[in-house]
Formats: sequence, C-alpha cells, structure tokens
Amino acid sequence: MYASTREAPVLLVGSAHVVDLAEPLRRTLSERILDAIAVELDAERAQALMAPEGQKRGSASAPLFARLWAVVQRRLGSAIGSGAPGAEMKVTIELARERRLPVFLIDDPIRVTLANLVRSMPFKERVTLLASAVLGLFLPSRVVENEMDRYSESPSEYTDELRRVSPTTARVLLDDRNEHMADRLASLRQQGYGRMAAVVGDAHLEGLRAALARRGLPSEVIRFSELRAARASSFGSS
Repeated sequence: MYASTREAPVLLVGSAHVVDLAEPLRRTLSERILDAIAVELDAERAQALMAPEGQKRGSASAPLFARLWAVVQRRLGSAIGSGAPGAEMKVTIELARERRLPVFLIDDPIRVTLANLVRSMPFKERVTLLASAVLGLFLPSRVVENEMDRYSESPSEYTDELRRVSPTTARVLLDDRNEHMADRLASLRQQGYGRMAAVVGDAHLEGLRAALARRGLPSEVIRFSELRAARASSFGSS
C-alpha cells in the first residue's frame, strides 16, 4: 500500500479510561501489521498498571484533585459496568507482548505533569477542578452514559468547554502533552518504527494529529466512538 513503511501513517486510537474497549481494541490492533505500539503512559503508571493486584499502590503524594479524580474514575467505571480505569492501556500492552512487539511509553511523567498543573493553575481554576471532581462522585450512571453519548457525537465541544472553563488544564493536560508525545512518535519513526500504533485518550486525538502533521508525519485516526460502537454491536450480536 505504501512505498515504504516510513510512509505509513501513525495509527492513533482513541480510548476512554473508564470504558471497557478490550475486544474492539484487540481486534483493531490485531488486524494491523505493526512494528511497535505506543501508549499514553509513563514508566510509573505503566508499572502500577501491570503490577499484580496485591502489589498495586495508590499515590498518597499526588495532589488532592488528582486523588479525587482517581476515585471518580473507579466509581464511574463501576457504575456503568465498564471496568477498571486504565484497562484499555493494559490490554494494549498485553496484546503487544503476545505479538512480541516493542511497547513505548510516550507520555510525560505523571508527577511532572501534575506539578506543572498545580504550579500554573490560578486559584479559581483549582476550585473549579476540585468541584468537578467532587460532583463526579455523585453523578448517576444514566447521566454518565448520556454524557458519553454527547461526547461521542461531538468531542470538540467538550475540549472547547474545557478550554473555556480551565484554559490552564487544557494547556498542561492536553496541548503540552500532545507536543511531547508527537516528538516521541517522530523520534521512533526516525529509529525505523514505521508502522506504529498509539493508543491515547480520545481527547488527545485532534491535537496529536495536528502536532504530528507539523512534524511531517501522516496519521490515521480511529475514535473512541468507533470502538464503542463496535463493542455495542458485538454485545448485540452475542
């Protein structure tokens, strides 16, 4: 299809951290000829995610809002019957190991990201973020499902709203990380990993695709909504 693997687009797969996408994700990645797989993780999170259950530890040193959001993610995953946060990254790593493909961790260290966010965030944005986390503890599952439907139909509306409510959060958690992940993917391409898939949070897709384009790298995007629809179709036919 391509004159060389160096001309192949980077496959960007959008995920959601509280939705079980194991089956469609496995199918999507298994159908591709790949040289390597990248995930939106750093070494610390990857180690925690892949550790046996009895060895998993929380981060008591993380900022309060980060710990609250971790609780929210676990609660939402349980409420909508979708599985543990980070499960999509775990199944991606497991699949890469099964196929004997190298796995690359392309995200910034979580502690550095959180430190930058706390240092940069005005007081008003901190209060807004904490309030949102607390509210997430009490949202009914039907509201969560409805919001997922809305996000699937128009992801850009959500990122635009984030930029309006908390521009610092959008810059630190989305824009800066997109640039850094694009740099790492471009470096991997130069090292010879031409047929690369990267599994990232769906909110990163547009920004990461644009960042790759600025570096001369083509990309192909598979959105969370497509994986979610494939998952629903699979359940409906079973």
